[in-house]
Amino acid sequence: MRLDIAVLPGDGVGPEVIDQGIKVLEAGGRRFGHEFCLHWGAVGGVAIDQFGVALTPEVLQMCRKCDAVLLGAVGGPKWDDPQAKVRPEDGLLSLRKELGLFANLRPVKVFPMLADSTTLKPEVIEGVDLIVVRELTGGLYFGKPQKQWQTSRGRHAIDTLSYSEHEIERILRVGFELARSRRRKLTSVDKANILVSSRLWRQIASELSGQYPDVELEHMLVDACAMRLVQRPAQFDVIVTENMFGDILTDEAAMLAGSMGMLPSASLGVGKLGMYEPVHGSAPKRAGQNLANPIGTILSVALMLRYSFGLNREAEAIDKATSEVLQAGYRTYDIMKPGNIQVGTREMGGLITERVEP
Repeated sequence: MRLDIAVLPGDGVGPEVIDQGIKVLEAGGRRFGHEFCLHWGAVGGVAIDQFGVALTPEVLQMCRKCDAVLLGAVGGPKWDDPQAKVRPEDGLLSLRKELGLFANLRPVKVFPMLADSTTLKPEVIEGVDLIVVRELTGGLYFGKPQKQWQTSRGRHAIDTLSYSEHEIERILRVGFELARSRRRKLTSVDKANILVSSRLWRQIASELSGQYPDVELEHMLVDACAMRLVQRPAQFDVIVTENMFGDILTDEAAMLAGSMGMLPSASLGVGKLGMYEPVHGSAPKRAGQNLANPIGTILSVALMLRYSFGLNREAEAIDKATSEVLQAGYRTYDIMKPGNIQVGTREMGGLITERVEP
């Protein structure tokens, strides 16, 4: 099987972790008889430096023609000027919007051998296996008007939180369908005691619940959810929420697994095309030092095989290889504990590659 993949390494440690993800992907291709045709492009800060924009029309068109997109990370202090008209994150937001990727799936599963790598007690994170479904193309990040201006009384700024019934219903359906395939519990997170948009969200969730009688629906305010994620995280199965809440909650949930470097994500739309990336950022201070944890990227490759290509056996081989390496005691700096064997980005990628392709 030949599959076309757009590869966008991005900024900071992005190229380093992407290299390891590609090594694992190609090892799986050799083992299972698949041909992966890679198409490389620039996005984020490197694209601004080269072309003056965070995403060129040519790279966007390339992504549209591919079967999936594999992304590293974007951003860094070099492009952090608040007065800048173009920011690296513009490229990421444009990709999501232009490719119609409205559902971001972020699985959080605690590897048993990493139970002592988090700041929480092992008994708190025992059995954690949840997925956060985050709406990606609406809410504060895309609402209009969105601007800053000067008046005689000083500076003002406005962001607009806007959601349509269609946008809310389609992401809730993703949550319901996913919960139906797992433990049949869906937690819908909102701020309905304050926000009108959240009250619409809760109303639509309740209405849809009647079509999924086999799924238990609970409503939870976002502040309560943030508390429960560190208090009793194992109670969650599938969490579905709007764009900004999901952005914040998934970074919090990442720490349940020991490090943001451990977690993958999938951004999906209506068809098979999806974008896959680790949850972590570009970590510019770690760039070029062979330090970054590539596991989030490698597990994102597994999600790509599973969701965009339907290659479950191949995805399971990557998951199994990752678990075996961790079980053997190998760790990158971010999950390192006394008694473990510390390795770098390339070494961790190599160890997992060896187990994918015996």
